[in-house]
Amino acid sequence: MYYIAVYDVTAPVRGTKLLKMLRTYLHHVQNSVCEGELTPAQYEEVKHRAAQILDKDEDSFIIYCIGAEKWMKREIIGIEKRKTDNFL
Repeated sequence: MYYIAVYDVTAPVRGTKLLKMLRTYLHHVQNSVCEGELTPAQYEEVKHRAAQILDKDEDSFIIYCIGAEKWMKREIIGIEKRKTDNFL
């Protein structure tokens, strides 16, 4: 399944920790936005690890399930912050 994760974290330290964790699973595409394929087990890991990092009274983490990348239309206006491909 293809997911888009967005977050709003008040403390820079938690934001850095969350981004570092998310980058082990997803592609960082823009400030506070990551996307990519996750298995069901990885999806559960991401939710669990995010809950451990975030302050539930101050921070927000939203993860959208798109289904499959082929069903997602993605249009960029302006510059693309980060490419999502894995080619070197």
